[in-house]
Amino acid sequence: MDEEFINQIKSLIEQKNLEEMKILLDDLHPADIAELCNDLDPEEARSLYRLLDNETAADVLIEMDEDARKEFLEVLPSETIAKRFVDYMDTDDAVDLIRELDEDKQEEVLSHIEDIEQAGDIVDLLKYDDDTAGGIMGREMVTVNENWSMPECLKEMRLQAEQLDEIYYVYVIDDENRLQGVFPLKKMITSPSVSKVKHVMKKDPISVHVDTPVDEVVQIIEKYDLVALPVVDSIGRLLGQITVDDVMDEVREQSERDYQLASGLSQDVETADNVMRQTSARLPWLLIGMIGGIGNSMILGNFDTTFAAHPEMALYIPLIGGTGGNVGTQSSAIIVQGLANSSLNAKNTFKQVAKESVVASINATIISLLVYIYNFIRFGAAETVTFSVSISLFAVVMFASIFGTLVPMTLEKLKIDPAIATGPFIAITNDIIGMMLYMGITTLLA
Repeated sequence: MDEEFINQIKSLIEQKNLEEMKILLDDLHPADIAELCNDLDPEEARSLYRLLDNETAADVLIEMDEDARKEFLEVLPSETIAKRFVDYMDTDDAVDLIRELDEDKQEEVLSHIEDIEQAGDIVDLLKYDDDTAGGIMGREMVTVNENWSMPECLKEMRLQAEQLDEIYYVYVIDDENRLQGVFPLKKMITSPSVSKVKHVMKKDPISVHVDTPVDEVVQIIEKYDLVALPVVDSIGRLLGQITVDDVMDEVREQSERDYQLASGLSQDVETADNVMRQTSARLPWLLIGMIGGIGNSMILGNFDTTFAAHPEMALYIPLIGGTGGNVGTQSSAIIVQGLANSSLNAKNTFKQVAKESVVASINATIISLLVYIYNFIRFGAAETVTFSVSISLFAVVMFASIFGTLVPMTLEKLKIDPAIATGPFIAITNDIIGMMLYMGITTLLA
C-alpha cells in the first residue's frame, strides 16, 4: 500500500471527512482495504470500518493480518462482532474469527448471532481441531437428492444458490444425507427432464473424512486439481466442503512455519511482533548452539598436543564444521520437501539412504580430492594435514548426508514434524560429530 495514500486516509480520518474517504474506499478491493487497516491503529481502522457495508466489512476483516485483526477485535463489543461481521461470513471464516477470541467472548458472540442455524453450524465446527478437515471446512454448498428429477433439481439449486457467493460443485446425497456423487452441471442441459439425478451423476467422488489432517487435504486437492473437496463423517454423511482458497491459506501458514523451524525459530513470529516474543522465539536454538559450541571446544581441548605438533590443523576447523553443516542441511531439506509433497514415503528409508549414499560419495570424493590437491601444493605429500583433512572431509560428508536423510524420515515415522530436523539441529550435530571425526583421524595419522 502506497505510503502517500495511507497518510491521505489518516488525514481524512483526523479531519472527519467521511464523504471523500468513502469515495476512495469504494474503488478498493476488500484485500486492499485490509492491507490499509493493517497500517492503521485500531481506532483509525474502526473509523474506516464504519463507512463499509456489512458484506464488505466482513470480507475485509477476514483478509486482515491476524495480529492486526486480533487487536481490532479487542476494542469491539461482542454484539458488533456478531451482527456486523459473523452474520455476513461463511461458516468456515466465522469459525476462524471466533477461534481468535477468548472463551467468554466466544460465547457472547455466539449468543448475538441472529441466524440460529448458522450459530449451530459454527458451534459444531468449533468442536473439530483446526488442523483437521473438519476444522477448516464450510457448511455452504449446494446439495441435491439422488431421486429428484431434472426440474426438481433445477428448482432446488436455484433456491440454494441465492444464499451462496460461489458454487464449486453440486453434491448428490441420498435420503440419509450420505454422499453419493457429484452432479455435472452440463447434464442439466443435455439430459431429458424425466431423468433422475442418480442416473446422470458422477459416482464415487473424491472426499475426505472429517478427521483427515490438513496437510493430507492439501495433497489431495493438489493431486487431483480440485477447487473444492467434500467432507464426510465415518458413515459417509456429507458434512461440508473445503474450498481451494482455504487450502491456500493453510499452505502459506505451513510453509512459513517450516521455513522458520529450518531457520532456527521455535515459534511463529513476524517483523511486527514485540521484542519479548521475537527474543523467546530465537533464544532456544541459540542456547542449543551455544551448548554445541562449548561441546566443540571441549573436544578440541583434548587434542592440544596434536595442535602443538601440527598447528596448521587449526586452519581447517571452519572448513570441516561448515561443510558438515551445509551437507546435512541440504540432505535434510530435500527429504523434508519430499515428505511434505508426498513424493517420498518414509517407508522407503533404506532405498533413500542408499541413494543419498551414492550422491554423498560422489560429492565427498570431489571435495576431498580438491582439498588434497590444494594441501599437496601448499604443504607437500609428507605433511599429516595433506591426508587427514581430505580423509576427514570425505568421512564428514558421508556421515552428514546419511544423518541428514535418516533424522527427518525417522521423525516422520514417529509422527513428529520433520522440519525440526533441518537447519540448526542438523548443523550443530554435524559440527560436533565432524570435529570428533577430524581430530580422531588426525590422531591416527599423526
